[in-house]
Amino acid sequence: MSVHVNPATATAGEQQVVAAPPAPAGGRRRRGRFAFLSRWDIKVSPYVYVAPFFLLFAAFGVYPMLYTLFVALQKWTLGSDIRLNIGGHNFVELWHDDAFWNSVFNTFGLFVFATVPQLLGALVLANLLNRINFGRTFFRLAVVIPVATSTAVVGIVFNQLYSTDFGIVNWLLHLVGVHPVDWHSSQPGSWFAIVTMVNWRWTGYNALIYLAAMQAIPKDLYESASLDGASATRQFFRITIPMLRPTIIFTVIISTIGGIQLFGEPVTFKTGAGSMQGGTTGQFQTVTMYLYQEMFERQRLGYAGAIAWVIVLLTALTVLINFTLVRRINSDK
Repeated sequence: MSVHVNPATATAGEQQVVAAPPAPAGGRRRRGRFAFLSRWDIKVSPYVYVAPFFLLFAAFGVYPMLYTLFVALQKWTLGSDIRLNIGGHNFVELWHDDAFWNSVFNTFGLFVFATVPQLLGALVLANLLNRINFGRTFFRLAVVIPVATSTAVVGIVFNQLYSTDFGIVNWLLHLVGVHPVDWHSSQPGSWFAIVTMVNWRWTGYNALIYLAAMQAIPKDLYESASLDGASATRQFFRITIPMLRPTIIFTVIISTIGGIQLFGEPVTFKTGAGSMQGGTTGQFQTVTMYLYQEMFERQRLGYAGAIAWVIVLLTALTVLINFTLVRRINSDK
């Protein structure tokens, strides 16, 4: 019930008790609907925005992995419509396959000798690029050129450099009295050559990632350290490295994935027939090269599927180990 009072003749007390007319019922219903839609938009719209990624990941990530697992449980020849379900026989055979374990050994050996110097060199290179003032753009473009170079071109150039008879590397060794090295036949020689190829291509790439992270570090920290008498080396280890911990973890994970899946550099290092063999005795054959050989040369589709799944498991396990080690090394606790 509303009280109607003439504002011109009403006293102050009467003006205070004047009640406003109630809002229409339809307006309350409209506001209620709008509030419900607003709450629904806040809760649901984030999932709508990220849905395209998960749909694409399901189509091009989850489905191929599940289908590869199905293939790994079959005895299936490439190009044939006939397949036989053999369960885990391919994995059992793989466990006793000496050639497979040789490729795993080569993969992890190349990964360790390539990744550790690569990331350490990238840190030092990024720190130098962050400090220079003259020709900054030139040097930053120079370190990214190897990344833009084709893998085939890199293989051709390094094959010439490490040629046994006419290579520049053996010529330089001859000048200092060292006998020529057959880089393609010996395991230490081939590993060293492939490691230099990998490091030449990807050190600059990681250096640019570190450089971008270094430029986000507040300059006040370095100024305060300089006023306290800290040298550039001490600032690098006490300020730069701890502040780069998330970036270092990221590069370790990416380098681990790339190292376990190493394919282009060792394949182009041995040109001609039998390039997937990785040398006469498989001295630099990686696990991805062995997968390609089993699938396309020996046409064992089911066996290749089992190798692919073992690569996934090895990659996940290695990433987890590296992630844990890096977190503990760089932990502030």
